Amino acid sequence: MNADQHAEAAQRLLDAENSGQQIRLLTLQHPDMGMDDAYAIQTALLHHKQKSGRHIAGWKIGLTSKAMQSALSIDIPDSGILFDNMAFATHSTVPVGRFIQPRVEAEIAFVMKAPLGSNPSRQDIIDATDYVVPAIEILDTRILRKDPETGNIRTVFDTISDNAANAGFVLGKQQHAVNDVDLRWVGAIAYKNNEVEETGLGAGVLNDPVESVLWLSRRMANYGQRIEAGHVILSGSFIRPIECPPGSEIRVDFGTFGSVEIGFA
Repeated sequence: MNADQHAEAAQRLLDAENSGQQIRLLTLQHPDMGMDDAYAIQTALLHHKQKSGRHIAGWKIGLTSKAMQSALSIDIPDSGILFDNMAFATHSTVPVGRFIQPRVEAEIAFVMKAPLGSNPSRQDIIDATDYVVPAIEILDTRILRKDPETGNIRTVFDTISDNAANAGFVLGKQQHAVNDVDLRWVGAIAYKNNEVEETGLGAGVLNDPVESVLWLSRRMANYGQRIEAGHVILSGSFIRPIECPPGSEIRVDFGTFGSVEIGFA
């Protein structure tokens, strides 16, 4: 793909977000597209958002579990961009029509107090972290999950182009020093309408969420980006995505680590 094709794909994704009408798979139109093309489309999307007044609030990491990597035949995580208008307060309600097909995941979020260089160590990640909190990521897809004509399923290149399916995030109120908690053993019980939907442990994220942030910072260096002070980093889900049709009430109980809730009108 060339730069014009990257820009055209980004515009189609923006139009889908604004209209609520999903587009067909980008990999159908561009069957030879690769990882660099997908991130170039995501970057073009970033430039459009910034021109409209949006600011980067942080980053998300996806495909951190072996199960999800296997499902998409990929052996590395992916990443997307959090924008300032994606933040929702815990206990708030997402208004009708804000998203197309929202789903949620349980995550541990890192809030950074210092920037990271291009090749940080694990200790650099810990030193640059202000605190960690329980979080929910809201997913959405501006691209059809399955093409109705061909039966093709969206690939990781479609997903990365679509900002790694990111749409929103919710942070809990209970903050922890990153060294005070073994994040591998942070567990979560995810409820939808007061029924248990999923459970998981932080170890599902590359065996340690700190390793996930380490991967992100190194990947970003390849694309001329970096984690800055104040950024929120969603380190990756350790549960299966939960579908959230209208009327869904989501509560994720992280035990002593805290809790976080979001509703969908």
